[in-house]
Amino acid sequence: MKRYRAFAQYYDAEYERAEMLEQDVPFFLGHLPRKRQSILELAVGTARAAIPLAQAGHRVVGVDYAADMLELAREKCAAVGLRERDLKLVHQDALKLDLGETFDWITIFFNTLLNFTTVEEFDALLAGVKRHLKPRGKFWIDIFNPDLHRLARDHDEHIEPGVFYVPSLDRTVQRDTEIVRDPIEQVQHITYHYRWFDRDGAEHHEKVQFDLTYIFPRELQLLLERNGLTIERMYGNYDGSALKADSPRIIAMVKHSPARRGQTARR
Repeated sequence: MKRYRAFAQYYDAEYERAEMLEQDVPFFLGHLPRKRQSILELAVGTARAAIPLAQAGHRVVGVDYAADMLELAREKCAAVGLRERDLKLVHQDALKLDLGETFDWITIFFNTLLNFTTVEEFDALLAGVKRHLKPRGKFWIDIFNPDLHRLARDHDEHIEPGVFYVPSLDRTVQRDTEIVRDPIEQVQHITYHYRWFDRDGAEHHEKVQFDLTYIFPRELQLLLERNGLTIERMYGNYDGSALKADSPRIIAMVKHSPARRGQTARR
């Protein structure tokens, strides 16, 4: 399975106009107590979410396996005056999480949980989450709610075509998306197709390919419970609405499962 690996220089410009990315962090912040919290963000990327969390007064640690994304994140932190004691960035694979501390909150935003496409990967990720949560800590998950009409199609092309400008490269890029679905494996094979022209008018093509699974609410509950975690609250969007069949999001606040005498989570 191919995990998502963006063109680092494209990433912020590529998603700058995504409406949900203007809503997810404020919605999460609205669930935090006023007291300063310790927050671990998995797959921190260029610190798109981590920076406003730190600016809100919380201590943040961000983990990512992509060194080039972390380098951009460090540049952005320096530009806004954030120090390591406010936002620490760690080059580490979330499936092998070992930070030697626990947190009040662990977050994974923007569908990133779905990059882990097998039960084995889910178990490894969630085992790390549980090790790094304080006893009363919370795990925040934000993924799309599967659209049955879209999933019924084997192949989609030219989805949500768009154009974005990358200042660091002085480049205007066109992107559209292709998806091939495997309903047996419950995986979507996704290709981002990029096209841009240099100053001599020469046309260039690039692509990023990765796999995403999709998870229904009941499946999410079962995957969490097998790893000793329980959904405490669930939403269907950033307005706090209840999760319904046609909700666009599955947003879950998760806690440790109550320990039962003589029982352990199944592996």
